[in-house]
Amino acid sequence: MTLNTSPSSERVHIAFFGLRNAGKSSLVNAVTNQKLSLVSDTPGTTTDPVKKSMELLPLGPVVIIDTPGIDDEGRLGMMRVKRAFDMLDSADIAVLVVDAVRGMTETDFELVNRFTTKKIPYVIARNKADLLKVRENLRENEIYVSSISGEGVVNLREAIGRLGNAAVHERKLVSDLIKAGDIVVLVTPIDAAAPKGRLILPQQQTIRDILDSSAVAVVTKETELAETLQMLGRAPRLVITDSQAFGLVSKIVPDDMLLTSFSILFARYKGDLWKLVNGADALDKLSDGDRILISEGCTHHRQCGDIGTEKLPNWIKKYTNKQLEFEFTSGGEFTEELDKYSLVVHCGGCMLNEREMASRLAKCEAAGIPVTNFGTAIAKMNGILERAMQVFEGVRPS
Repeated sequence: MTLNTSPSSERVHIAFFGLRNAGKSSLVNAVTNQKLSLVSDTPGTTTDPVKKSMELLPLGPVVIIDTPGIDDEGRLGMMRVKRAFDMLDSADIAVLVVDAVRGMTETDFELVNRFTTKKIPYVIARNKADLLKVRENLRENEIYVSSISGEGVVNLREAIGRLGNAAVHERKLVSDLIKAGDIVVLVTPIDAAAPKGRLILPQQQTIRDILDSSAVAVVTKETELAETLQMLGRAPRLVITDSQAFGLVSKIVPDDMLLTSFSILFARYKGDLWKLVNGADALDKLSDGDRILISEGCTHHRQCGDIGTEKLPNWIKKYTNKQLEFEFTSGGEFTEELDKYSLVVHCGGCMLNEREMASRLAKCEAAGIPVTNFGTAIAKMNGILERAMQVFEGVRPS
């Protein structure tokens, strides 16, 4: 991972949906000019969502998702359909591929309703147009295409680009909190769980945003933080730490210096920070026997002292002094059975795109379950949540 490589979580996600043999995979290959998906006349060839990060002009860096047919049958078929529908949680743009000869089916209209409900911009691609003898008038968001002849493929690509440009809005990680010339100190513990030879994605993205702001990034470990602060010619504008070092770092950084964490920055960048801050109050209301879900967006190899499965549960049990039960999810897995939990604690979401993070928060809200994240929860348990939020006072939405 290099600083100038767009991570999957920062790319526009474009998902192709439709019935089996509507020609989704063939159209994906035509739109991308690559053999991304396996193509066959056999219904149900695509059995799992296929994701590919690539450049798609005129939009730029994207993730293309080819999904299984939503009319699949049988026990395995229903599992494939569920996986297809799961892609709605991360899709920034939906392309509904319809067999132009067969026309729109009830299932296709059901998909359109789902797009509308989830507020996903979409375009309907009426595929196999080369087989039509008579063509009906199309609505504004419909296009005749043929993955065989190439008809309409350029128009579809341009329509996707327009939807993508409308769907993307500017978000700030740290650049709106600092100005040119500011010093920002980044505290990055290097322990057994740290990846060998590189910084993790939140640290990389934060450094890049600081540099893009013409500010100065100073990177240090928590063991050298005190010496680093002493060596600086002037006070830093902000200190950003890995959340698991919050307790130690907060004792080293003077009270008049702004302090927050990578996880809290990403909570604002990817979701609703203020909802997560309010959710941290649930830590004070837990009772013996309550069940807590700890969810991470990545699937890293678990090691001794893992933040999600070891440190965080131990800190919560110590803080609450309650007998609690913990369950864990990672990667694309996120349970639909939220009502059995008293609290959800989520990571910063650096590996999830904004839409998927928002979808997870919305599911918690719909279930009436409080949700917080690693950084806000750890700050709360160290008694410094209010301090960690001071840097946002000038930019907090009313």
